[in-house]
Amino acid sequence: MTKMIFDILTIFPEAFQSYFNTSILKSAQERKLIKIRIHNLRKWTFDRHQTVDDRPYGGGAGMILKIEPIYRALKDLKKLKPKPYIILLSVRGKNFNQETARRLAKKRRIILICGHYEGVDQRVADYLVDEEISLGDFILTGGEIPAMAIVDAVSRLVPKVIKKESLEEESFSPKMKNKKEYPQYTRPAVFKIGRKTLKVPKVLLSGDHKKIAQWRQKFLGG
Repeated sequence: MTKMIFDILTIFPEAFQSYFNTSILKSAQERKLIKIRIHNLRKWTFDRHQTVDDRPYGGGAGMILKIEPIYRALKDLKKLKPKPYIILLSVRGKNFNQETARRLAKKRRIILICGHYEGVDQRVADYLVDEEISLGDFILTGGEIPAMAIVDAVSRLVPKVIKKESLEEESFSPKMKNKKEYPQYTRPAVFKIGRKTLKVPKVLLSGDHKKIAQWRQKFLGG
């Protein structure tokens, strides 16, 4: 049985194909640990132009995604099981972080609504979703990149997608005291760029696991 299902509602479904079909996300889907379904919002429009947006009331630049197609889409998607947790991707939402990813990884199914243009009719946020999430305090053209980022971050926490030991010792994990991971190095131990000689810290070459642990610990504030 699939452990996590993502339904993504967007007007640009083609934006997702490359990223979701590479690396860990591709493997997780092939192993049926996660399922990602992309839905074109225009499917839930009734006019011949498949209109999903309109001018904002009160005037102003840009176009606003309409509530009607989003409502119809959610009505149909909610008929599928398991019960979904619905998220609107919006700059007005709470900033996404690793704590949010851990919380969302406990859900069985998530619907992500990708905003676009100037935004989404506020009634969607007020009445149709469980939560608004922002990728950060900056503006993107649409919610497609935030959707990819959230699917990636949450999928990594789904059991068996990533080896458990790899998750335990990485940035923002409890073992790392929810802080950023210590610096990492690999071969060669000495690398030259022009007149500069770049060396790996000696302690990492010592083989003394206690000293290595102490060196790493200082990056965690203790």
